[in-house]
Amino acid sequence: MRTIDLSPLYRSFIGSDHLASLIDAATRHEKQTTYPPYNIELTGEDKYRITMAIAGFSKDDVTIEVQENTLKVTGAKANESDEKSSNNEDERKFLHKGISERNFERKFQLGDNVKVLAADLEHGLLHIDLERKIPEAQKPRRIEIGSKLIENN
Repeated sequence: MRTIDLSPLYRSFIGSDHLASLIDAATRHEKQTTYPPYNIELTGEDKYRITMAIAGFSKDDVTIEVQENTLKVTGAKANESDEKSSNNEDERKFLHKGISERNFERKFQLGDNVKVLAADLEHGLLHIDLERKIPEAQKPRRIEIGSKLIENN
């Protein structure tokens, strides 16, 4: 794999440190598994839903964190040896185990101004609702020709 040196670009883009950090993050090789499977839906204008298939996990086993523009969903089951020692008579013997209950960590890069509204777990599906809220100061505004700029002091 070829590595690309982007340092000459950093000298040209003054004040674009955020852009440079995004490019650096994209070029890093973070190996992320494909478990658990997920969907991303557009549920309305500027509204999104992430649905993850996490059969066998309860809401106590799942942690959802947002830090800067990264949404991290972590699932951790209790240690199986602890469960077996406390429930000797209820030991489970699988003839076939096709439902994976392994621990996981999944990260999603969120766009600017995307906020997590809610999370819900039902029937083995974790639903995370998101919305992009653009502040009034960042929304496009129409400037009439011949108008003067009025500054608020």
